[in-house]
Amino acid sequence: MTGRAREEGAALLSVLLFVAVMGALAAASFDRLKLATSLEANAAGLEQARAFALAAETMAAARIEDLLAANPAKTTLAGGWDGRETRLPLPVGEARLRVSDGGNCFNLNSVVMGEPGGTLVARPRGVEQFVALMVGLGALEGDARRVATALADWIDSDSWPLPGGVEDEAYETAPKPYLAANAILAEASELRVVSGVTPELYARLRPWVCALPTTELSPINVNTLSPSEAPLVAMLLPGGLRADQAQAMIEGRPTAGWDDLALFWRLPALAGLVPPGDVLTQPKLTTRWFEVDLRVAVGGAELHQTALVDARTAPARVVARRWTADE
Repeated sequence: MTGRAREEGAALLSVLLFVAVMGALAAASFDRLKLATSLEANAAGLEQARAFALAAETMAAARIEDLLAANPAKTTLAGGWDGRETRLPLPVGEARLRVSDGGNCFNLNSVVMGEPGGTLVARPRGVEQFVALMVGLGALEGDARRVATALADWIDSDSWPLPGGVEDEAYETAPKPYLAANAILAEASELRVVSGVTPELYARLRPWVCALPTTELSPINVNTLSPSEAPLVAMLLPGGLRADQAQAMIEGRPTAGWDDLALFWRLPALAGLVPPGDVLTQPKLTTRWFEVDLRVAVGGAELHQTALVDARTAPARVVARRWTADE
C-alpha cells in the first residue's frame, strides 16, 4: 500500500470515528431532551393536579360546613358521610374525595398541657389515657407506661425527665444523635422517634393516634364512633371501663345519636364510676376536626393529599396539609 493510500485510509477512519462519536452524542442529547420534556410534562401535570386538589379541598370544607349547619347540636353518621368516597370528574382526569371524623383518635399532644408555642408541662391524665389505650391494644403495661412518659418528656418544655421518662441524654447516644423536640407533634409519624417506640408498636398504634394542633384531651365524638373503636371510649376511664362494655354502649347508641352527654354518662356500664371533671366534658356530641383524603389523577400525574380541617368556626379552615399519604 502506497503512502497516499495509507493517508486516505487513515482519513476515512478518522471520519468514521467522528461520525460515530457525533452519533453517540446526538443519541445522548436526544435522550436528555426526551427526559427533560418528560420531566417538564410531569411537573406541569403535578401543578395542575395540585390546583384541582385545592379546589376539591375547598369543596370538602363547604360540605363539612353544610353537615354541621344541618344540626349544630350534634354530629352523627346520618347520611353515611364518614369515610364515603366521592368521585369528582375533571376535564382531564378524576379526583376522589373522602371526608372522615378526624377527632376520633388519641391526640398524642394531650400528654401535655399548655398552649402550643408556650410552656408545656406533662399532663398525667393524658399519659394515663395513652397507657390505657396501648394496654387495650395488647401492649404490656410496663412498656406502655415507659412510652407514654417518654412522649410527655419529648413534648414538654423542660429538660428534666419524669419518673421513668427520658430526655435528651437518651437520644444523644443514638447512632445518629438527636434531641427531644420540646414542642407538640406536627405529625403522628413523629412518634416513631420517641424512646421505646418499636416499629411493631408504632404499626399497632398508628390507626388509633393522631397529632391535633392542640393539647386538649382527645375530643371523642360518641355519636360518630363505630363499635370497633370502643378502645377510644374505654381509655377515658383507665381501669374503670372495659372495651367490651364500651362496644356494647356504642352498639346501643340511639339511632339519631345522643342528644345530651348526661344521657351518655348515665348508661348502665358507667354506673358507679365517677369521671374526673376534665374527663366529664371530654366526650363530644359534635365533631370539630375532620380529615380530608384526596387523590387526583390528571393525565399521567397522580397526587395524594391529606388535610386536617378545623370546623369549630365558620368558615371551616385547613390547619394542616400534606402532599403524601398520612403515615
